[in-house]
Amino acid sequence: MMRSYLKYPFGVAAVLLSTLAQAELAHLDDEVLSGVSGQGGIYLSGDVTINEMGGPIQNSYFGACDEPGKKCGARLAYRLKQDGGWFVLDDIRGSFAFEGLTLRVRHIDSGFGGDGALFNRDVVELGLPNVVRYQDVQFKLAASSTARPTDPGFQQTDLLSIEMQGDVTLEGNLLVFPTGNP
Repeated sequence: MMRSYLKYPFGVAAVLLSTLAQAELAHLDDEVLSGVSGQGGIYLSGDVTINEMGGPIQNSYFGACDEPGKKCGARLAYRLKQDGGWFVLDDIRGSFAFEGLTLRVRHIDSGFGGDGALFNRDVVELGLPNVVRYQDVQFKLAASSTARPTDPGFQQTDLLSIEMQGDVTLEGNLLVFPTGNP
């Protein structure tokens, strides 16, 4: 008798699932629903390619990837102080893929050596995906006098060139603590 079940595993699974599928949904009134809690959050997977062939901007700084002396990738510039210089990720290009990045809001009211009780607020929690796959990823870390290469007085010092290929394992969570008043 056991052998006949093993011959038709999909049939057995279908019978079991159809039994479960007959469960009915019940209407919950406001009083009952107020006692129900769930988990919120977002689960993300992606495959991102940045400037595979070069950006749309064509000027003395940006161009196509095959033009010598030009930057073909994207640029991200930010300041840490209002009157300070700019930290730049420049000439960003390549592809990366990930599965399982989560995003949710979490309340911190304990832990962190007692600091959590003082903080007692919500934070953004990024659950890191297990594996991120990089393919021909390149970028430069630089210091710049201005945010854009077209701004007057532009000067940039490239500090480090980075190329990544292969898999990187990321584990744990990244917590983003908000500052200021919303």
